[in-house]
Amino acid sequence: MLLSVAPHVAQAAPPPPDMRALPETSAAWDEAQAIAQDLLRTPARISAKYFYDQRGCELFEAITRLPEYYPTRTEKALLLRRGAEIARSVGNCTSLIELGAGNCEKVRLLLPALQPQCFVGVDIAGDFVQGAVDELARAFPGLEVCAVEADITAPVTLPARIAREGRLVFYPGSSIGNFSPAGAMTLLRQMRALAGEGGGLLIGIDLPKATAVLEAAYDDAAGITAEFNRNALLHLNACLGSDFEPAQWEHVAFFNHARSRIEMHLQAREALQVRWPGGARAFAAGERIHTENSYKYPLPLFMQMLTQAGFKATRAWTDDNDWFAVIHAQA
Repeated sequence: MLLSVAPHVAQAAPPPPDMRALPETSAAWDEAQAIAQDLLRTPARISAKYFYDQRGCELFEAITRLPEYYPTRTEKALLLRRGAEIARSVGNCTSLIELGAGNCEKVRLLLPALQPQCFVGVDIAGDFVQGAVDELARAFPGLEVCAVEADITAPVTLPARIAREGRLVFYPGSSIGNFSPAGAMTLLRQMRALAGEGGGLLIGIDLPKATAVLEAAYDDAAGITAEFNRNALLHLNACLGSDFEPAQWEHVAFFNHARSRIEMHLQAREALQVRWPGGARAFAAGERIHTENSYKYPLPLFMQMLTQAGFKATRAWTDDNDWFAVIHAQA
């Protein structure tokens, strides 16, 4: 399979925030402080949201086309095959709200069956999702569309014109697995509040499977996932004013059986120091930064989590291999 990824052309980075000049109430100051605190932990860690700058979104799109990366094609096939059944289960859908919408590729598969009046794409990468929503409007001219730039880990505020009745929150791609179990519960409760009484949730989850299949999906032979992982360091440089050099870091991915999760890390190739305004961190050779988890929940356990989050009746569809599930839960 020939995979084409746009070459990365080095561009002048925006000037980093001068942390000493920012007031304590500034959002940029708060973000920089949070990043610095995570880097100073033992072991160091960063939030997976820093994967998704413009370049990161492009790289993730490329990952979804890799032969090793089964989740996207498996979920898409499931949505196509079961679209009519999903629509019957959902019933009335006035507003379809996709969290972490990205390129809006999967929602295209559902729009003909669900026939919502309005689509809202929510994503942390505002320019990227705006472009995707604009393309969606051209493809579905009768559909009202709206792009919202937001971090979905916090409660999402929608424009006032979005009706409270008939909401369906769509969260595909098994992205719920990137949160700790406690964090996933918090997010599910926020989705329940966003859907509102009588609304619903349509969510995709990646199920446990053979370790070799899992690890290949997060450490592909072409090295695209490795570049995606290292690109987060450039995003940190822009937000924190740090001096990370991605080439000094090696991509590491493995399945943690005890916690039923894929872990991704960046491992220092040599002893080095990373500096930023007001701080620094020395890393020994082989020391790691924990960049991502992807939990793989058994279906019965995840159904229990939905109930605990306040959802009622649930229905699930799985592929023939039982690798992936799409679940509809009523609020």
